[in-house]
Amino acid sequence: MAGFRARTRELFDLDVVPYPAVTVAVDLSDGPIAVDDISGGRQNGSVVVGLAASGVRGRGRDIECLQVRLSPVVAHAVLGVSSELGGMVVSLDDLWGRDAARTQEQLRAAGSWDDRFAIAEAALVRRHEAGRAVEPEVAFVWGQMVTSLGGVRVERLAAEVGWSRKRLWSRFRAQIGLSPKRAAQLVRFDHAAHRLAAGHSAAQVAAEIGYVDQSHLHRDVKAFAGVTPTGVAVAPWLAVDDVAWAAPEYLSKA
Repeated sequence: MAGFRARTRELFDLDVVPYPAVTVAVDLSDGPIAVDDISGGRQNGSVVVGLAASGVRGRGRDIECLQVRLSPVVAHAVLGVSSELGGMVVSLDDLWGRDAARTQEQLRAAGSWDDRFAIAEAALVRRHEAGRAVEPEVAFVWGQMVTSLGGVRVERLAAEVGWSRKRLWSRFRAQIGLSPKRAAQLVRFDHAAHRLAAGHSAAQVAAEIGYVDQSHLHRDVKAFAGVTPTGVAVAPWLAVDDVAWAAPEYLSKA
């Protein structure tokens, strides 16, 4: 979890770099944050950004926001949907109903970011306990993808859980929101983005992570983020991550 506050009348305009997690952004600003996606759609206020959503931008002035990144395995229970979230941006109200408004009111009234983090955690735990867990085989496959940094073959994973490739593809897509192949590519892209942000060259990153060559890395980064590897390396969206950037002054984390 991370809390953002930017007390300025200047327009805050942020490109959202895809990440191997479902992102919940609770808007605590006086004026709503506008979140646009590649389809031209716009959501105002609190949103959920699905896995591998492309062309997402957040805009607003004098913003205040609490961001939570959820493993898709957890998000399946907490949010109640998965396949509908692949590559999409949806309103948190549409998923949580009145609970979204209640939680947002509690967060606004809290006296500190630590209090807000505690309130958000309690809401997530409550919904997770009441939600429906993903199948163990799906959770195992996702875990193997993360552990291998996207470098494991889908056929091998299907064999390990005792499913056919077709069944794995269907059940994984329904519960995680992406196909197994796309999910593995997203995990690998995220690892590449962190290496680029840490100052490694595109050629070095491509060789270390398992891309065929530098142009393969360039195509993958362009497909996910819409920018070049150089653009991803300086993207501010990963500012919540200590591996890539030190926390700026307007950021609190838990």
